[in-house]
Amino acid sequence: MTTLENLQLDHWQASTDTSDILWLTIDRQGESANSLSEAVLGELDTLMDYAENTDLAGVIIQSGKPDSFIVGADIREFGSFTSSDAASAKIREGHAVFARLENLTCPTVAAIHGFCLGGGLELALACNYIIALNTPDTRVGLPEVKLGIFPGLGGTTRLSEKIGGLKAMELMLTGRMLRAPAARGMGIIDELVDEFGSLRWSARRAVIQKRKSRGPGTFAALTNRQPLRKAIAAMLRKKTAEKADPRHYPAPFALIDLWEKHRDNRVKMFEGEAAGVGKLIVGETATNLRRIFFLTERMKELGKSEDFKVRRVHVVGAGVMGGDIAAWCVVQGMEVTLQDREMKYIEPALARAKKLFKRKLKKKPAITAAMSRLMPDVDATGVERADVIIEAIYENADAKRALYADIEPRMAEHAVLATNTSALPLEELGRDLKNPERLIGLHFFNPVAKMPLVEVVHSEVTPKDWISKGAAFCSQINRFPLPTKSAPGFLVNRVLAPYLMEAISMKLEGIDKEIIDASAIRFGMPMGPIELADIVGLDVCINVAETLAKGDVEAHRKLLQGMIDENKLGKKSGEGFYVWEKGRADRKPATVDNAYGDQLAKRLMKPFLNECKAVSAEGIVEDDDLLDAGIIFGTGFAPFTGGPINYLAAQQTNSQSKQENAHG
Repeated sequence: MTTLENLQLDHWQASTDTSDILWLTIDRQGESANSLSEAVLGELDTLMDYAENTDLAGVIIQSGKPDSFIVGADIREFGSFTSSDAASAKIREGHAVFARLENLTCPTVAAIHGFCLGGGLELALACNYIIALNTPDTRVGLPEVKLGIFPGLGGTTRLSEKIGGLKAMELMLTGRMLRAPAARGMGIIDELVDEFGSLRWSARRAVIQKRKSRGPGTFAALTNRQPLRKAIAAMLRKKTAEKADPRHYPAPFALIDLWEKHRDNRVKMFEGEAAGVGKLIVGETATNLRRIFFLTERMKELGKSEDFKVRRVHVVGAGVMGGDIAAWCVVQGMEVTLQDREMKYIEPALARAKKLFKRKLKKKPAITAAMSRLMPDVDATGVERADVIIEAIYENADAKRALYADIEPRMAEHAVLATNTSALPLEELGRDLKNPERLIGLHFFNPVAKMPLVEVVHSEVTPKDWISKGAAFCSQINRFPLPTKSAPGFLVNRVLAPYLMEAISMKLEGIDKEIIDASAIRFGMPMGPIELADIVGLDVCINVAETLAKGDVEAHRKLLQGMIDENKLGKKSGEGFYVWEKGRADRKPATVDNAYGDQLAKRLMKPFLNECKAVSAEGIVEDDDLLDAGIIFGTGFAPFTGGPINYLAAQQTNSQSKQENAHG
């Protein structure tokens, strides 16, 4: 007979207590977080042998990691699948393991804390009951669509059973992560506890009392059934198509199809998961989205620093960028002093900040605390105490140098001096500093609260540890750092310049702005270049035209200047190319003929892609992988492509294959 002592376990710890409860603790060897690798699932399968053949009072699954339960499947193993059939076969093996857990005759409980995502939540759903630690760090969700697939270890089936089809589908289609109270309210989590020590005792009590999930209410259950399911599926397709093109992102539409067709048949649902996810996981979109995931992990590593911890930030310039940078730092828990010439220039930034705090922090005590951490500072008293000082005044090199001359003598020795300039070279800005190597660029993008990238700009004389400080600060405010050489436009603005100018050329030729934008969206961009110009600001665009654009742009400059003279600056003034109401462009629906749309998109993207190649050749960032990451997170470039350089390489490979086939 198999005993626990006989089992060879690397990633699980197993023990029984005096009440004959089997405690299974996942603690993946050599990893900071638990993920479901083939080896982890294999050991769980072995543990199911023991559980099935032992008289147990119950089984409790918990995590041995201090910060999380299970963060999902091991994505690193996805790339090893050689075909969809091989991927589907491996998924069926996972199904079999989870089915053994689900079919145990004794009560089963998942006791979770921290992140419980993807395969981790699918494992928990195979248990009778889920208990979670109620802390801000506990998050649950099925984010697989963000990797170009949908839940494949039973989540599609079991979540829709537990909370109803509509709620489950909305959660899976968006890939949202839920905090513990929201997940409890939705019915995913069955019980919350407030202290870590209570988690174990509550799980034990749930086993002894043989607790089971209550399942969905009457209406929620009905959303899984026909004819309501068919109507909901149609609504979900329409809603999803507004955000994702099925040609580029097939996973959410495949998920809807599966649920609509087979939700009445549990066996077919599981088989549909295995077949559908197996096909998607080896596809181009999923492969490229995994590439982006690994690039984000690399950028996170760039920001890791044990030595530089930022508590206080001083921002000079309370305009849109400076004020919003200050507010974002406050949201991340920092103290911020915000400087401008007079209080009247700071007040609008405080009003915008309060709106952000309400949106992000929700609860009144947290909002009040945030407002107290954002301090107006006309007299610049915060300079001496700041760990990071960010200059965000208007784009004038003389004005910036004069400001630095005042700041530098008063800075703490460890403090970072940074500029948010969008184009001016550091060498020019820092030439009068006693220690010019201390000046770095921290180039944020508008809107600050949404754009995840910050370019950490450095010159030839910037020491590596100073670049690391800038990157560490970015990570501490939940932003991806991208080390970038000081050069006109750096990376993102340099690539955007010819793209925006090409769009304005089309506008000057008489092509409707809605058609131009629709063509870019058809290619896979999140928005069109005309709308983007409005968001960036036409006053910024005219600087781009004058400093970064190539060729004759006099007509572009004249058009932009005329609009600026009429106070049509874009989104920030309420009107630019579009009229803006409640933060949205009044953009009329545009129907573009496929061939014509593709032709316009090709024309728009040509200068964009050419500039990416030029930037690559010049080594503005360390390598093409980081270039792809920077362009995706800085411009929203079509994620399904894996980035512009990856896209160009794929295009070249496809072209060569066609030529070989033609000559074959």
